[in-house]
Amino acid sequence: MRIYEGSPRQDFEEVLRSMGAYADDAGMREILILEIPDGFILQGLQVQASEGAWRDAMGRQAKETLRIGDDELSRFMDDGLARRGSGPGRTDGTPGYYERALRVIGRYIDEQSPRDVFLLEQDGAFVLRLLLAHQAGDRHAIVEFTKDDVEQRVAQGPSLREPQTGRVARTNGAQPQP
Repeated sequence: MRIYEGSPRQDFEEVLRSMGAYADDAGMREILILEIPDGFILQGLQVQASEGAWRDAMGRQAKETLRIGDDELSRFMDDGLARRGSGPGRTDGTPGYYERALRVIGRYIDEQSPRDVFLLEQDGAFVLRLLLAHQAGDRHAIVEFTKDDVEQRVAQGPSLREPQTGRVARTNGAQPQP
C-alpha cells in the first residue's frame, strides 16, 4: 500500500496522526514507522504489567511490533476521526504527543510526495528517510526534526487551518527545511 497509489482518502498527515494516536493510547515510546507495500510497521517500547519480582512491580518495557494493513489503518483513521470534534475523546480532550507530532510531520511528508517513508523517533526527535523521485532517478533524503522543531510546527498548526472547514490549507510556496 503505497500512500500515493492508494485511495484519495489517505495522506500521510492523517495516516501518521492516527498511528500516533494509537501509539499514545498504547503507551508506546521511541517509535519506528516503516512503510511497506501493503501497509506499515509500527514498533515501539511499551510498558507491560509484570507479576514477577519486586523490581518488576511497576512493569517492564518490551518492544511491541505491529503490522498495520489496509483494514487496520482504515480502522485507526476512523477511530481518530471519531475522537475529534463531538466524538468521544481522551478525558481532557487533547491529543497525545505522538498524535500531534506525527500530524505535523505527516504534513511535511505530504509536501514532499515521497515514494517510501521510514521514520525513527527517540527522546522526542524524529529522523525521516524519504525516497524521493528526481529527474536523475530516485534517491533517499534524510530529514531531522528536533523536539523544538516539532513543538514549533504544532504551535503553527492552527494558523494554517482554513477558517470555514478547520482543515489544514495546503501551500505551494517554499517550505523551510527542518
